Amino acid sequence: MKSSDKKVIINNLQEQIDSYSHFYLADISGLNAEDTSDLRRLCFKQEVKLVVVKNTLLRKALESSEKNAEELYDALKGNTSVMFTENGSAPAKLIKDFSKKHEKPVLKAAYVEESIYMGADQLDVLVAVKSKNELIADVVALLQSPMNTLLSQLKSGGNTIHGVLDTLKEKE
Repeated sequence: MKSSDKKVIINNLQEQIDSYSHFYLADISGLNAEDTSDLRRLCFKQEVKLVVVKNTLLRKALESSEKNAEELYDALKGNTSVMFTENGSAPAKLIKDFSKKHEKPVLKAAYVEESIYMGADQLDVLVAVKSKNELIADVVALLQSPMNTLLSQLKSGGNTIHGVLDTLKEKE
């Protein structure tokens, strides 16, 4: 491969790394053509972009990207595919479901919510990762809960007082 072609690939990878919030490194070697097509179809449905890359080109792209992903260099051995996504847990769920019927893909590493996860044993953790928006929604719900409780108690208290007043009025 010409060095100009390599530079183009590195630049494209770097742009994708910088533009997507999350990415996973996986090993999909050993899948036959049919299984690979099935995996790509599932990725497309889940809005996950699957790219097979050379480790040296990916490393150079990671080095020139804005993200601090130096810890991922250890995972760049053997066959590597990158799964780019905006939803941090989507590739983990996809890998977990697909692995029930196939040996691959195997998670090598992931960059999710500005954190690095290494190894296939982190798959269950990644499935449960919530996005920033989901966490913000949880915090808002927690903050609203006491206020909603107070308002409902005030409303029920008003109904009780109204009932007592009606009873006193009827006695007169």
